[in-house]
Amino acid sequence: MILAAGRGERMRPLTDSLPKPLLEIKGKSLLQYHLEGLKHHGFKHIVINHAWLGQHIEDAFGNGSKFALQIDYSSETVALETAGGIVNALPLLQPEDYFLVINGDTFMPEFPFEKIQDIVNQLRINKVQDHLLMQAYLFLVPNPSHHPHGDFYLFNDYVFSENPISPNSSGASKYTFSGAGIYHKNLFNEIPIGTKHPLAPLLKKAMMQRLVKGEVMQCSWHDVGTPDRLLALNK
Repeated sequence: MILAAGRGERMRPLTDSLPKPLLEIKGKSLLQYHLEGLKHHGFKHIVINHAWLGQHIEDAFGNGSKFALQIDYSSETVALETAGGIVNALPLLQPEDYFLVINGDTFMPEFPFEKIQDIVNQLRINKVQDHLLMQAYLFLVPNPSHHPHGDFYLFNDYVFSENPISPNSSGASKYTFSGAGIYHKNLFNEIPIGTKHPLAPLLKKAMMQRLVKGEVMQCSWHDVGTPDRLLALNK
């Protein structure tokens, strides 16, 4: 699933007439970079959610046939936030268990799509207490200058919202969430369809149960959050 329902307030006036994921770097939209990467590494079915000016996205990519993909669209009258948008799209996704979600407004053309299937295979056999499966696997990045304090801690391949060891000890590093993650459909069981709900509370609850793993990505990553950042990337 590609998340593309945000309004992109910080990108105005560029996003007054265009959805943020359709902004271009070197003549190609952010969404197109993702779709080409997914196609190149064997993905076949993509769901894109949208709200603000969403018809522009559907007009740009249609049913996905020009990328040899099947693209379905989850339309939101009002943006439902991340978890709400995912829940709304689950009937289209119809995952067996795990599925990949990636933010549509990030630029990371070398994202390791080729690793996803192997990671999922490991998650499927990595049962923890009470025979529970891992609920999420997050891709983290070193903290950028505009987000110096990061989001989550990574320690022994597990992701935590709070420092899992003494603050004065070494070993647990804090990183920024890239916006890409693998989720188990059960993570969203308590969210009614059609309701607004952020993702962070669900992840933090799962982190407290040691049900979230992750890694630090080695590829370049850019949160295209302002016109200045978009201009810099194009240069």
